[in-house]
Amino acid sequence: MSRVLITAGASGIGRAMGEAFDAAGYEVWVTDVDAAALKALPAQWSSHFCDASDEDAVAGVMSRAGALDVLCANAGIAGPTARVEDVALGDWRSCVSVNLEGAFLAVKHGLPAMKAAGRGSVVFTSSTAGIHGYPNRAPYAAAKWAVIGLMKTVAMEAGPFGVRANAICPGAVEGPRMEGVLAREAAAKETTRDQVYEGYASGTSMRSFVEASDIADMAVFLGSDAARRVSGQVIAVDGHTENPDPKL
Repeated sequence: MSRVLITAGASGIGRAMGEAFDAAGYEVWVTDVDAAALKALPAQWSSHFCDASDEDAVAGVMSRAGALDVLCANAGIAGPTARVEDVALGDWRSCVSVNLEGAFLAVKHGLPAMKAAGRGSVVFTSSTAGIHGYPNRAPYAAAKWAVIGLMKTVAMEAGPFGVRANAICPGAVEGPRMEGVLAREAAAKETTRDQVYEGYASGTSMRSFVEASDIADMAVFLGSDAARRVSGQVIAVDGHTENPDPKL
């Protein structure tokens, strides 16, 4: 049975990935820092409490998992909502630590076994913020741009060993995490949540948010043999973002 490990896989996009890979017949391994959410996962999944930015913890889980067919470097946090000049250095470092260093550590400790096996697919979760930028979210955008650079480098280094790497760039995804972003942006812009929501939706050609399952379906495709010659690619699943700075 093929094996997938998903960081931050207990809720949101990560949980949707787990469900999609499970349905596709994979053995699912999940890490997360939300102990309650881990307990609520399906019993057949292998779940592990692990801070994505803690190298010892990541190394331990990767060692137990062994050779993976798919590694989803998915851990991320929204970070602060503020103009660049108002971002505290501590908030910057916290955001970059989880979003960028978390991806780095997952690959650092998950990739060797994949290379030794001569196969595998690494799926990074970046963001449309890593393509266009993101006003009032500088730490998040910077980290997600860097994730793409990391992905392309991994694709070049690991390709000769039969391992592929790609990045998915979700747009605005329906769910609790995005609701928090909407609330913070509404407060910062002194407007309403619904106006901010409409601004995001109207900034896409499809005039809509996306679902976590849309991201998960792309991850399963990228992990499959159907994508065996797809590597080093940045794939947006966002309803086509036309305007990354929606005006209210």
